[in-house]
Amino acid sequence: MDDTHTAAKAGSDPNAQPAQPNQVPLSTASPNVIPRRSVIGWILYDLANTIFSMGVISLSFPFWVRDHAGAERADQQYSIINGISMGIVFLLSPLLGAVTDRAPRRLPFLIMSTLICVALTCTFDRGGYLWTAIAFILANIAYQAGTQYYDSLLPEVSTEANRGRIGGIGVGIGYVGSFIAVGLSLALSDQPKSLLFTLYAMAFLAFALPCMLFLKEKGNPNPRPFNLRAAIDSVRQTVRTLRSSQEHPGLLRFLIGRMFYTDAINTVITVMSLFVLNVAMTSGLDRAAGQRQASFIMLFAITFAVVGGFAWGGLNDRIGPKRTLNAVLFSWMGIFLLAGLIGVLGLPLWVMYVMAAAAGFCLGGVWAADRPYMLRLTPPDRIGEFYGLYGMVGRFSAITGPLLWGLSTSWLISLQSHGQKAANEVQAAHWARVAQGGAVVALLTMVVIGYWILRPVNDAPRARDV
Repeated sequence: MDDTHTAAKAGSDPNAQPAQPNQVPLSTASPNVIPRRSVIGWILYDLANTIFSMGVISLSFPFWVRDHAGAERADQQYSIINGISMGIVFLLSPLLGAVTDRAPRRLPFLIMSTLICVALTCTFDRGGYLWTAIAFILANIAYQAGTQYYDSLLPEVSTEANRGRIGGIGVGIGYVGSFIAVGLSLALSDQPKSLLFTLYAMAFLAFALPCMLFLKEKGNPNPRPFNLRAAIDSVRQTVRTLRSSQEHPGLLRFLIGRMFYTDAINTVITVMSLFVLNVAMTSGLDRAAGQRQASFIMLFAITFAVVGGFAWGGLNDRIGPKRTLNAVLFSWMGIFLLAGLIGVLGLPLWVMYVMAAAAGFCLGGVWAADRPYMLRLTPPDRIGEFYGLYGMVGRFSAITGPLLWGLSTSWLISLQSHGQKAANEVQAAHWARVAQGGAVVALLTMVVIGYWILRPVNDAPRARDV
């Protein structure tokens, strides 16, 4: 779950909102309105890609790396593999956005990236450590590119008046994908991981099909060819956009602030399963029981994420994206502090459930405020380019965060071990747990810095939005 995902209260039909001036009403009454099936297809894609993000990125692939690299090297190895894939996406993000701004439609790009991700995921754990690492890098690139295309399609299925709710319903329903991913992990815990990866891929494809088949775009009224010259021009335009921040008030500050808080939050989401496993093993469980406990705790977090997704989205439409995001970031500061204490002090396993509930509830809030916040700062004719910048920042944080995590945990483990090898798995898990707790506290400062940077940004609707 991306790279990646806006929440809303589903107490009323999202299609029942009255049309705003100069906006497209959400109904199926005429060719100029947003079809209901487009909205449903877009929402279901959030469920689909959450199966991949939770099942592969957050849960099963880290365990796969730990099985092959060992407890003491798992954080470092996984951080390197994930960092390489995100580094490539970071470099490609502006070009991906420029391509879709010039293309007649964005949906074909989403379809292609999804199919590539699905095909590669089916090959995981079928060709040795090196092949699976390479396949993961390529599949994650395709997944992250698809997330960028998906986010840029939000204006096709919403209006300014209901954008927080529609996007939030996507996040809330999307977390059902996490239930599916964790459920598959628990049901197939004794089966080869190759089978589990294949089922994740098939589930991703199945729930993505409605979006692929039914989402109807208005299309680009001014499509242009994309070639080498256009690629160079798009890079120059991106640089000009960043330099001329006065033309787009708050844009540069928002992107920099987003880099800091997503750095911390995405890193913790990515490594949470390893953290839970180490806490479980130092609480007296063996590795198999610890992995099951990690799945249960992730499932517990997801339950609260569904509720939080709807709640934060409704709040976004009432008080605006900036105030919503501020509340989310304050909540995350407390979550990081609690997680650090769990790791460093070795608090009981049940405290992990408290932390997981809070983290799950607040996770959807990031995306509930994040995407509408970005759209407030984005000219309608440059959504692809600006979401390229938005994605670029997210990808940069996904490089630096895991690498910082890997370096921090490796250094803290070496301080505890004094260069000696752990006598057994429990001792290795203890060293890793303490190191992870210290790394979480370090990441807390990133959230604080991100909040401080965002304080002056104004999220009032621009004249073009009203």
